[in-house]
Formats: sequence, C-alpha cells, structure tokens
Amino acid sequence: MSTIAIDATYVLDPQPSGVSAYSRRLIESLALLRPAHRFLICYRLSRWKRREQFLRLGETPPGGKPQFATRLFQEPWTFWLPRNAELFHSLAQRPAPFRFRREVVTVHDVFPLVGRGYSTPEFQRKFSALLIEAVKRAARVITPSQYSADQLCRYAGVEPGKVCVIPEGVDIPDRPLGPEARLRERERWVGRGNEMVLVVGVIQKRKNTVGALRALLRLPNRYRMVLTGGNGYGSEAAHEFIRENGLGGRVTAAGHVSSSELASLYQCATVLLFPSFEEGFGLPVLEAMACGLPVVASNSASLPEVGGDAALYADPANEIEIGERVLEASEDEALRQQMIARGLSRARQFPWTLTAQRTLQVYEEVLP
Repeated sequence: MSTIAIDATYVLDPQPSGVSAYSRRLIESLALLRPAHRFLICYRLSRWKRREQFLRLGETPPGGKPQFATRLFQEPWTFWLPRNAELFHSLAQRPAPFRFRREVVTVHDVFPLVGRGYSTPEFQRKFSALLIEAVKRAARVITPSQYSADQLCRYAGVEPGKVCVIPEGVDIPDRPLGPEARLRERERWVGRGNEMVLVVGVIQKRKNTVGALRALLRLPNRYRMVLTGGNGYGSEAAHEFIRENGLGGRVTAAGHVSSSELASLYQCATVLLFPSFEEGFGLPVLEAMACGLPVVASNSASLPEVGGDAALYADPANEIEIGERVLEASEDEALRQQMIARGLSRARQFPWTLTAQRTLQVYEEVLP
C-alpha cells in the first residue's frame, strides 16, 4: 500500500468551473473504487474557512487510519508533507508546492502556451511558467483529449510517451425534468413561445462569446440567449456588442449559476451553443448531452473529439454557419430527436468511474 496525496483545492472554488467538477468527481470516484492505497486529500490554507465543505470519503475502520484523510498544505509551513506520501497528483496544471518523490499532473488545456491573445501577457507568462514547470517535474502528464496531448508535445516539449489521455466524465441526471417542467423553466428564462440558446462558460474571447452573439443576430427574434458564467478576458467586447446591437431584450447574462440551476438550464434550453476557439476538452458538451440537449459546437480544437457524431459543428469564425446549425438543431424535429438519442448514448461512454480507473492505472505505473 502506498500513500497518494491529491490537491483538492479547486473542489472549493467560489465559482466552480470544469476544473472544480473534475477535481470533485475524480476524487469521489476514486473512493468508490476502494483502491489498495491510502489517500491524503489536500487543501491550501486559503480554503480553511470553508473546511466544513471538505470532502468526507469512506469510513475509518475501528482502531485504524482512514483511507481518505484530509490535509492542509501551504509553502513553506507544511514542508513535512512530502515525507508522508509516495506520490502527489496536481489536478490543475500547476506544480506541487513541494518536491515529492513522484508527481503526476493533469493539464486541462494549453492555451496560455499557444498565445493568440486569449489572456493578458502577464497571465500568459505566469501560467505558462507554472505549466512548464509542472510537466517537467511530473513522471506522467494526464490530459483529457488527444488534441491537448498533441498541443503539449508541440508547445511544452513533452515526450509523447509521458502523456496519458484520460477523458473527463459526466453524470446522467437521476430525475430529469418532465416535458411540462422543462417548458415552464424555459418560459421563466426567455418568455412564452421563445427558443432558448444556452451558452455555458466564462464570457471571454477564447470562448467566442461575441461569435455566439453575432450568430444570434441572424436568428429569428423568438430566439433568445442565456449566457452563464462570470466575466473573463475580453468580456467587455461581448457586453458592448449587446448594447450596440440592441440585444438587451434577447440576451440574459445570468452570471455564475449553481450546479443545480445549470442542470435545470441544460434540460429546459432548446440547444447548447459552444463555439469556443480553443478548448482542452469542453465538459459542457457532455453535460448537455447527458441532459438530452442537442449541441452545436466549434469544428476546431478538442470539441469534435468530445462530441463525436452526436453534435453539429460549425466554423467558430463564421456566424452564418453557426446560426444555420442552431436552426437545424432547433427546428428539424427528426434531426433533433436523433441528436438527443445520440447525445445520451455518447454521454454514457464517459462515466466518472472510468476516469478514476484509468487515473488509478497511472498511479500504479508511477509507484514503485
């Protein structure tokens, strides 16, 4: 039996993102596997005030040690932590705060290395340096798509044999909303008789929010758009576009929404539009499919790899094509039902238990 430390800090993000969902569901799924190892679930001191929300996993045998124990870590104070674990897994593409004997890192995307104006120069320099240091120190690099693996090899100089592609997972709702409840929710968001185009993710240049808004302009007036997520790099351009084009009555910027509210939005929307320029995986694509929502996504980056034949794709730089795909997914009823069925089938191929099993295999390869 070995002891494995995992950075769970991002489980407690104030505004949970895809990294947060990955961190939580991976750790919870590892616990369900009952592996023959002990785990230290680590949180930075910045999460101390939210300690009541720390993950509580498994049961402690009488007189024994818990298989999943909580630890705090912060440089330089908890310098002793590397002595307590044979392996450290960083879940958010940054190096461990201390040198461990063996390290694994998950890299979700490499857009800081790629450039293309998706962040400030300062952000790009900082996170590129952290990413490169993390993959340099790691015995294995986990990434969720072959696209991201290829980008890592190209821009970070990682040897292909060091990279393990392990897709993220998705949960199928236990109690989906019925047709009447879906209609009521849609009316609450966009009004009676209107179609709802859902856009999930931070409002930013990389997510191509302005491209989604340009496509909306070409759709009939009954099509309304709901944007979920906070403001990121380039969000000013999106808000300005809404003002300049008089879209205030057709666009709702909902900001960050809870996981339960997002699940409801997936179920009551007409279509998910996910037109990102750069994406390491694109978890909302699977989340929408798991909820029976047709998906229109970019034909670039990792998205065709994730959506397979269950989504419709468009050039993210072509708002005419994006709009056409949205209309097809919304108004061609035969196609729509086919997309829903294929989407559910696709989502079932990505259980979190499989993500955990393959991650555990990586640990076994690295441990002595």
